[in-house]
Amino acid sequence: MDDRVAGALSLPDDWPAHPDLSLALNRMGSFDWDLDSGLMHMDRPALDVFDLRADEYDDRPESLARRVPADEGVRLDAMVAQALKSGQSNYGAYFRIRRRDGGLRWTHTQGFIRRDGSGRPHRIIGIVRDATQELADSTARHELDQERRRRTSLVDGTTAALAHARTVGDVIEVLKNSQGLAHLGATSLVMGLIEAGRIHLVADGPEDSFVPGTRYTRTDEQYPMSEVVRTLSPRFIESATDFATSYPILWPHISHLGITSAAYLPLIAQARPIGALGLLYSDKDGFTGDERNLLVALGSSIAQSLQRAMLYEQEHDLAEGLQQAMLPRRIPDVPGAQIAVRYRSARLGRDIGGDWYDVIPLPGGRVGAVIGDVQGHDTHAAAVMGQLRIVLRAYAAEGHSPATVMARASVFLHELDTERFATCTYAEVDLTTGVVQLVRAGHVDPLVRESDGNCRRLPAEGGLPLGLSAEFGRLEYPVSTVELDPGQTLVLFTDGLVEVPGADLDEGMQLLTAMVRNGPQDLQRLADRLCEEVDERGGEDDVAVLLLRRKAAHAPQPGGRLQQHVAQSDPEALSSARHMIRAAVRAWGAKARADEVELAADELITNALMHTDGGAIVTIRVLTGPERRLRVDVEDRSSALPRRRDAGEAGVSGRGLMLVDRLADLWGVESRGSGKCVWCEFVIPAHE
Repeated sequence: MDDRVAGALSLPDDWPAHPDLSLALNRMGSFDWDLDSGLMHMDRPALDVFDLRADEYDDRPESLARRVPADEGVRLDAMVAQALKSGQSNYGAYFRIRRRDGGLRWTHTQGFIRRDGSGRPHRIIGIVRDATQELADSTARHELDQERRRRTSLVDGTTAALAHARTVGDVIEVLKNSQGLAHLGATSLVMGLIEAGRIHLVADGPEDSFVPGTRYTRTDEQYPMSEVVRTLSPRFIESATDFATSYPILWPHISHLGITSAAYLPLIAQARPIGALGLLYSDKDGFTGDERNLLVALGSSIAQSLQRAMLYEQEHDLAEGLQQAMLPRRIPDVPGAQIAVRYRSARLGRDIGGDWYDVIPLPGGRVGAVIGDVQGHDTHAAAVMGQLRIVLRAYAAEGHSPATVMARASVFLHELDTERFATCTYAEVDLTTGVVQLVRAGHVDPLVRESDGNCRRLPAEGGLPLGLSAEFGRLEYPVSTVELDPGQTLVLFTDGLVEVPGADLDEGMQLLTAMVRNGPQDLQRLADRLCEEVDERGGEDDVAVLLLRRKAAHAPQPGGRLQQHVAQSDPEALSSARHMIRAAVRAWGAKARADEVELAADELITNALMHTDGGAIVTIRVLTGPERRLRVDVEDRSSALPRRRDAGEAGVSGRGLMLVDRLADLWGVESRGSGKCVWCEFVIPAHE
């Protein structure tokens, strides 16, 4: 039986191989270095590693100097010396040798240190071998690992960049500009999105590569995008021949582009296709498994970003449509004024705010200008804004004074089923006189631009924001009266125009003042420039702008009307009313009687404030008829009628109505449902 086994194996005569043969076949040689004598024997395979002939080596290590570069020799000597001193039993190192032809080759040596009984080293026995292939394989593995890490980093970096993309256009720009195409080796990309059952091409690929008739394609057509959308599987086109055979309709139109391969990926989000992505290559044949996995992962990331961008755009369109529907469809032509309005959304998605503007034509050559901002950035803020804009317009059109308009609007907002409040500025401008009655509800101060371009802030005492003033029972809104000369421009805006990242409101106001001062003279261009500034700095809030410029003064009109509320213990309101009366008298052609009108009106107002429990409403207007007359009405809540009385020689009161009787051409008292009205009239000479 033993004979049968031995005969069946038929082993070679030189089996097992001698160790010298094993070493030689693997380009390995041995050495024996006697440290006491300094001689080092090297066998033939070891000399071959050093590219030396037997007659070129004399058993002395110094003979190897011609093959070992100096810096490598120093490093090897230091390494061996350290091993001998430290008590190590072996060492190993890679080093380079210089071949006979002058080229360098990597070599590896490994030695075992033999020591005597006292631990003193006296002999090193070891091997040397050619390490060229080993290091080449190691380098290849290292480069492969680096390539894998680079590709993984590419997916991570592209995903991070896509996280900031808000629109489909942003996604396409990220893919084109993030160096992703270059790192993947692709020369260009094409992308299509599914719309109404068809694929809409949104990225065309290389320049001059658009194929007519492919802007919209059906999913059942023989195109690569249609195929991946239909099958929900990627399609890797390995060669130009593969492309031409698989897609004979498309290939003739793009064969001149030099495409050698392509990868088409379905873009799938929430288990449904939303589009397809194609990467085109001009110097690549085939795809490895790692490349395919990388592209599939990249396609998944792109699909998620695209879906998010599409939702943002849909929500933005919805919110912006609601916002635009709530704003005035057109701005009326107002005789005596130039007006420019702008609304600019600074953010996307549902981040639409409650900013608004409005222009309200009023009787007697007057116009109401409104700017406001409802708290919040969503469709609810836009809806509240629309309701608030309508009631403000209604209250102003009913003829209420600016302070009353604000107070009633605040009550309305408070009674809505909402927690939102709003800031607002309402300016009632008499374009004939230039008198502006300004009421501010927690809003930023407006600006006035002079006819020569200079710009200044217009401080105005304000009340609480709309909604809050009603909640806290503080519905008093002081009225500031200023004059707007011909050529001057009233600049109303929301705080998004002056909110600068990293700066406080005062700095923002200074920047805006400088921008208005240096801006175009044309009102429409100035409004555009203000909005462009918001776009350039990437503001985080919406912006509404209303610019109103008073034209050159008109001739006195046959009618006119101004009204203001004067509260008790409010000297500013009394001063503002006097200012309004003085400006109106001068503008309406009654300058000669200005002192008389102002003095009589002042007496009536003071009488109402002293002898009643509330404030007074002052109205000044021009009456038409056979003769033009200027009338001053002072209304209060008291039903007690005033009476003339003798003040006596030492009296300091009681002379008011006597003075009015002397100054005015007519005066009288009318009972009103909630109180009374004391009035006086002055004839305006025709020659004025």
